Amino acid sequence: MIETLEAGKPLPVDLRGQVIYFMGPTPARPGKAIGSAGPTSSYRMDAYSPRLMAEGLKGMIGKGMRSQEVKEAMKKHKTVYLGAIGGAGALISRCIGKVEVVAYDDLGPEALRRIEVRDFPATVVNDIYGGDLYQEGRRQYGQPG
Repeated sequence: MIETLEAGKPLPVDLRGQVIYFMGPTPARPGKAIGSAGPTSSYRMDAYSPRLMAEGLKGMIGKGMRSQEVKEAMKKHKTVYLGAIGGAGALISRCIGKVEVVAYDDLGPEALRRIEVRDFPATVVNDIYGGDLYQEGRRQYGQPG
């Protein structure tokens, strides 16, 4: 997506107001929308996230902490980051009712998918005001944040 933007071309989907779930899906079993759909480590997307937020992205879901640069971009663009539970991909997949590959099908598990979810288990980790649940938790237990 970043290569597409840097080439001055439009993205295959409009990111304005959308949420990206950083996940590593497995193939769906018969009758299911998706296989296991657990979150991946979001820090791997830190180099790209500010640019996507500038395109209108309003939320990200994954696991783990985000860089200070990404947290600043979240404040600037009023974007939130939600943490999902790693290791719970099979359970999370039950919340996904529909899946459609919308771009980059040749990338297999890393293709861009539109998913419809219901009762998705996630917690706001970083809000639009600079709040950071990881730092808050450390402070509560007397650890440096």
